[in-house]
This record gives sequence, structure tokens and C-alpha cells, in this order.
Amino acid sequence: MDDGRVGVGSARYGLDDFPDAGPIRLANRVIHPLTVKGRLAGALEVPVGRTPHDEALAATLAGQLSISLENARLYRELETLFRQYMSPDVAQSLLADPRTAALGGELVELTALFADLKGFTSFSERVAPGEIVEMLNRYHSAAVPIILGNGGTIVQFVGDALLALFNAPARQEDHATAAARAALAMQEAAEEIVAAMPGYPRFRIGINTGQALVGNIGSPELRGFNAMGDCVNVAARLEGVAEPGTVVIGQATLDLIGPGARVRPLGGLSLKGKQHPVHAYVLSGLS
Repeated sequence: MDDGRVGVGSARYGLDDFPDAGPIRLANRVIHPLTVKGRLAGALEVPVGRTPHDEALAATLAGQLSISLENARLYRELETLFRQYMSPDVAQSLLADPRTAALGGELVELTALFADLKGFTSFSERVAPGEIVEMLNRYHSAAVPIILGNGGTIVQFVGDALLALFNAPARQEDHATAAARAALAMQEAAEEIVAAMPGYPRFRIGINTGQALVGNIGSPELRGFNAMGDCVNVAARLEGVAEPGTVVIGQATLDLIGPGARVRPLGGLSLKGKQHPVHAYVLSGLS
């Protein structure tokens, strides 16, 4: 079908060829239109019925096929919207099994990646709102494909900040390494943006690994996929101490990555909410 017309045998038909959107009756066959939102999507050709019951059955079948085509269109639109408003892994899980939308969660070992733009507030005070949106979209357009390409799940955008999880909901054996690889690539992409747009703020990124409660949090009316726990909180604190353009990782993340990580120790950091110092490192590369 093209240009709103369908081919049936050697003939081609448009919606205007079907009287009152009903069937076309020929000598030995009947052609029923299949419509979606008032537009011709196909046609059903059947032999002329021997009885009125046969013709009614063919008309019912054509109607059901039209409904099926409409449902398929709605499903595609819904899937597209899901994937634009939530991470693909979460969208895929919901589309495959709506029961995964139930409130609750489970304990999972994961690697959390927090990123924000150091200097965002002062930048926002100097420029027009439209420039702020353009800058954020530029950074997120670079960061999101990198995170998704490394198997991460983005669960939050809060202003200039984002939170991504690795190993939840999709499982990854190398989640710590995947998060580190994504963070380094994000910083490379950010440097290219800053080179083209001097004066833009820079990413700072914190990464930490540990147990977290992962699942759907909220109410029966409105909920969201998220993670809670000390592991996630520490990742946010490490992001807060990171210098612009750097990636800071926790000890557990370094232990999982292994000797392939090139790091500079920061020693034991006193972080808000932690009774004991947290050992952290500036990650500069992966071998």
C-alpha cells in the first residue's frame, strides 16, 4: 500500500472507492475495506457468500481485522512513548508483563552512577531559560546513548542531574566496569561539548556499588522505578566531591573492576550521613 491505496489482484483501490466505507461487490467476490482511524490500511477479499449469514460473517471478520490493525498501531505508539519517557529496560519489562508495575522491590547488588553539572546554578543565572534548556538537552543527548549503550538504566532526571543503575532491572555480570566505561565516555563527550561551547558547566560523576532496594516506588495512582539504599546515597556523595570533568568511584566498585582500573586514591573521605570514612578514587581510565 502507498499513497493511501491498496492493491487487490491487478486492481488498486482508495477509500473513496468503497461506498460509505462499505464493501465493493463484484461478480464473484466482495472486497471489504480495512480502516484505521478513518484511513484505508488494507482490504479483505472474499468470495461472494452463498447466504446472508456468509456475508455477515465476512463483514464481521473485516471489522475484527480493522480493530486488530488499530490495536497494533496503538501498541506501537504506546511502546514509542514508553521508550521516550522511561529507560528501555523498564519499558520492555512493563510491555512484556504489566504485573512488573506492582509496587514493591527486591534487594539487588548494583552499581549506581550519579552525574550533574558543576556550575549549573551560576550558569543558569547568566543566561536565558531557552539557553538552559538547550544546554541540558545537548548534554543529555550525549549522555543517554552512552549509558544505554553500556547496559545502564536511567531512572531519574532532576534538573541538571541524572541517576543511572547498572545491573537493574536487566542483569549484567560486569556492571561495575560497564558503569565506569559509561562515565569515562560521558566525560569525553562533555569535553567535546565544552570545546564547542566555552562557558558551559562540566559533568562530575560519582559511582558506587552495593546492595539496594530496587523496584516500583510510589502510590497506586502514580509510581516510578527507582533504587534506594546506602549504595545509592554514597554514589550521590561521591559525585558531590568530584571535581568537574572527573569520575570518582567507591572501593566496592574498584574491587569489582579489578586491576584494569587506573585510579588516584583520595583516601578516606568523611561523607555526610556516614559514620566511617569512605575510601574513594579518581578514575582516569580502563585498560
